[in-house]
Amino acid sequence: MDLATVIGLIAGICALFFGFIWEGGHAASLFEKTALLIVFGGTFAATAVSFPLSKLKRIPDALRHAFRKADIEPLAMIDRIVDMATVARREGVLALENEANALEEPFLKNGLLMVVDGTDPELTRQILELEMDAVEREREQQAKIFETAGGFAPTMGIIGTVMGLIHVLSNLADPGSLGPSIAVAFTATLYGVASANLIYLPLASKIKTNAQERIQLLELMLEGILALQAGENPQLIRKKLNSFMLLEPGEQRTKKVDANAAQE
Repeated sequence: MDLATVIGLIAGICALFFGFIWEGGHAASLFEKTALLIVFGGTFAATAVSFPLSKLKRIPDALRHAFRKADIEPLAMIDRIVDMATVARREGVLALENEANALEEPFLKNGLLMVVDGTDPELTRQILELEMDAVEREREQQAKIFETAGGFAPTMGIIGTVMGLIHVLSNLADPGSLGPSIAVAFTATLYGVASANLIYLPLASKIKTNAQERIQLLELMLEGILALQAGENPQLIRKKLNSFMLLEPGEQRTKKVDANAAQE
């Protein structure tokens, strides 16, 4: 569990709630079932229209990426690759077949099995880079769902407020109820703006950040696999892979894209 995500969400909601209470507001006035239905129901419906069902089914997986820390630490992965490079240098890459089959990380496993099978290094790079591109596109699509919800939520809040004001204006015969009724109407706007800026958009940003870290880890594994296949010295491999720890997530990826564009 990524505590930063949980703590951030709780802290943001608590800040708004207790700020309202300390200004003399009543907690019960923040909970309006009609506003909840309009804003959250409307946001879900609009988002569902924007994406195919196959993409919407990935929302639980997207939330897992937002709330879950990475399973693999880069330093631990570097140690693992260097150990395998030592074995390959001493006994040959065929000695890595059993160890590759026992790996739980599918990207590293597939790469090592291609090395064991004697796949051409350039083809190995191309296949693994295609896998990286697929992961990147999937995470971007997951973040896009929450970004879309964050765009619809404030609008749904305004719609809920307008609907509430219509109800208020239709009951002008009772001036004493105008104040509370208007306050209830504006609760929908609060739900829309708060949910967008405290839930949907932050979750989209977190998914993107975690995706960049995942891609950087895949790049580290890719370079390690190719260095292992080339029979490079294990300590030189360690130095090469340690350079990834000095980069911000996504920096190495950006450099490669720019280089490819320059070649074209």
